[in-house]
Amino acid sequence: MNIGVAREHGPREHRVALAPWGAQALVQHGHQVWVETGAGVEAGHPDAAYEVVGARIVYSRIEVFARSELVTAILAPEPREYELLRPAQAVFAFWAMPTSRPEDFKALQAREVTAIAFEGITDPHGRAPVLTSMSEIAGRLAMTIGGALLLNEYGGPGVVLGGAPGVPLADIVILGAGTLGRSAARAALGAGAEVTLLDVSVEHLRDAVESLPGPVRTLLATRPNIERALSVADLVLGAAATRGQRAPVLVTREMLRLMRPRTVVMDFAIDMGGCFETSRPTHFPDPTYEVDGIVHFCVPNLPSCAARSATQALTNALLPYVAELAARGVDEAIAQIPDLRNGTYLHRGRCVQESLARAFGVRLETLVPDARP
Repeated sequence: MNIGVAREHGPREHRVALAPWGAQALVQHGHQVWVETGAGVEAGHPDAAYEVVGARIVYSRIEVFARSELVTAILAPEPREYELLRPAQAVFAFWAMPTSRPEDFKALQAREVTAIAFEGITDPHGRAPVLTSMSEIAGRLAMTIGGALLLNEYGGPGVVLGGAPGVPLADIVILGAGTLGRSAARAALGAGAEVTLLDVSVEHLRDAVESLPGPVRTLLATRPNIERALSVADLVLGAAATRGQRAPVLVTREMLRLMRPRTVVMDFAIDMGGCFETSRPTHFPDPTYEVDGIVHFCVPNLPSCAARSATQALTNALLPYVAELAARGVDEAIAQIPDLRNGTYLHRGRCVQESLARAFGVRLETLVPDARP
């Protein structure tokens, strides 16, 4: 199979979907890998690193799409790039399709493209290996960046995470006890902060308590509990999201009034619409803005800040799926492998996800598990 590795052109996106060793594994199995020039440079992988393992460099975005049956990318093509897509071509990327405009969704259907979403890949136990790999890194980065945002020089209230003798610890509130929330909680505890973890599931909270290295306060994510936690927080992390759906809005603008001035909120669900009503996407070098005296940080691609580590983690998670798509063919792979079927939003332009069919008012098609191309 001809597999493309696209260069990222989004704001401050430094990752690449496949590291050279991932390309090498595909080449060794007889596939041709076409890498858009410069795709891996910002993650520490120059063109020469791909060439030495047998991949081929192409010098335009048009060519990488034209040559490839399967295109891998971090971010899905933008609407202005849909003309590059061919019928039956597959694009494996972070699609965040539930937040798409209806006209863009229908344009993709018209192109008869197969859209497979990193964030939608789930195994039979409900685990999301690709999304998890990025959530773990984002959670670790949350405290590195959040600790800085709490300082006066970055607009925060002038609080140090671990406090000092006679000085209170920073109070960190995390909305969502999934992989990202637990990763952030672990980093916060390591920094010496106080942590309050909220989730709609008692089971998720129980799992978090058992897996974390220190004590955390846990609360069911009801509005009264969220409001009480917000009133004492120094830093609030939004890590609540439902795969395949828009993120739930847990904090309204009205609720910001409960918070102390210059409290910092970080919305890690922003790529799925955000879980703060006042969230809007931001990018470095200006990642923050204020609403009603509350500092907002809403960078959607935070793992890109650690592009080399994130690319390695992403390749670890992606390679088995790319290998299956290449070996079996796209149609057979998504029909036979539940993980890939769960992550497929569109198959040859047909909507195969119930939540998307409802959201966009289109017909739901069914992928038959034993189908053949």
